[in-house]
Amino acid sequence: MEDTYHTIAGKSEGIYKEKSSKFLSFAFPVKNTEEVKRILEQFRKEYYDARHICYAYMLGHEKKDFRANDDGEPSGTAGKPILGQINSHDLTDILILVVRYFGGIKLGTSGLIIAYKTAAADAISNNTIVERTVDKEISFSFEYPFMNDVMRIVKEENPEIISQDFDMDCRMVLRIRKSEFPKLVHRLSKVESLVFPDQAEIC
Repeated sequence: MEDTYHTIAGKSEGIYKEKSSKFLSFAFPVKNTEEVKRILEQFRKEYYDARHICYAYMLGHEKKDFRANDDGEPSGTAGKPILGQINSHDLTDILILVVRYFGGIKLGTSGLIIAYKTAAADAISNNTIVERTVDKEISFSFEYPFMNDVMRIVKEENPEIISQDFDMDCRMVLRIRKSEFPKLVHRLSKVESLVFPDQAEIC
């Protein structure tokens, strides 16, 4: 089961210069479109004097949520080359912006593609690529007398404990790597009194 993906460790910058035009590139790790919008708004305020702020992003381990934006450059000359670098490095949960300051000399279609591609590649090369695991969460409740049974499983399977509430009715939320999820669910389901409130969570 494929349950890993690659992203970047933090923010990084790059630069490309061609015929007096400057292409400043910035790479950010992001988790959702809200983060993307917030960063874009920040850049549009900070670099208000730039000719173009082009970008591309990829979200999710399945890489189904992505977008490329040319911001006024000829179609396919900016956002697509940036997205191409994200794909060629097999990255996700990433946003790359390239801020262009026009130098007065047109670069042509091929020149723009090279510029945005190179600037994006520079931002990636100045970062650290890290591997992450695809995780799943499970919530459940059980009666207090079965605490030892549950905790023994938790100790042996070693999931991350997101929350726990130990009272007469105990509740826990655990997170574990996707490939190890079925085994954890199977073992927990054998514990007497244990209930999964939402059956959808254990699929």
